[in-house]
Amino acid sequence: MAKKKNITQTDIISFYMDYVLTHSHKPKSVYAFAKDNNFEEPKFYEFFNSFESLEQSIFSIFFDNTLAVLHKSEDYQSFDARNKLLSFYFTFFEVLTANRSYVIHALNTEKNQLKSLKVLSHLKKSFTNYIELLDIKTIDLKQEKLEKIKNRGLKESAWFQLLVTMKFWIDDTSPSFEKTDIYIEKSVQASFDLIDTTPLKSLIDFGKFIYKEKIHSN
Repeated sequence: MAKKKNITQTDIISFYMDYVLTHSHKPKSVYAFAKDNNFEEPKFYEFFNSFESLEQSIFSIFFDNTLAVLHKSEDYQSFDARNKLLSFYFTFFEVLTANRSYVIHALNTEKNQLKSLKVLSHLKKSFTNYIELLDIKTIDLKQEKLEKIKNRGLKESAWFQLLVTMKFWIDDTSPSFEKTDIYIEKSVQASFDLIDTTPLKSLIDFGKFIYKEKIHSN
């Protein structure tokens, strides 16, 4: 049988996701993977240098697809930073939900948590750049070195918040993941209130929600 020639990056990602979900492990080699899917091995290396880089790219593509949807919305363009981030979260988790089986496999199969975070390294870079571009208003420290530390801290805390939300979504058993929607709304609201040093009502509300969820899960 003639090898497929018009293989795209999307094709290879689709082949890979299907393989790991069917077999519960990654292919034994790029050669075997290409042979199983009837394309030449060098075609794989036009897009990826290893399965690890492919896995990292998958989460980056989830991010890119999210932004593509958002940028089509005229409403999104007029939103402030808070509502842009909320829109990002809701859209991103719709993308994750559409690929939930793969996401859970990718994040839960590694016993070493650092390896799971390595899978998300491309996503982290894209997301923290996105946070920077949101130009979230914070207290002006009027000192360059302090501003750099503050901005780095803002991006790292935003990344940590996304990771915690992903963990909540993975564990969420509510219909249509409605508890994750509530979590997103309350956590983003609380984080912006903390940045803006506004009253703590939303922070307390978010704390009550988390406390209630822990009590019910025990």
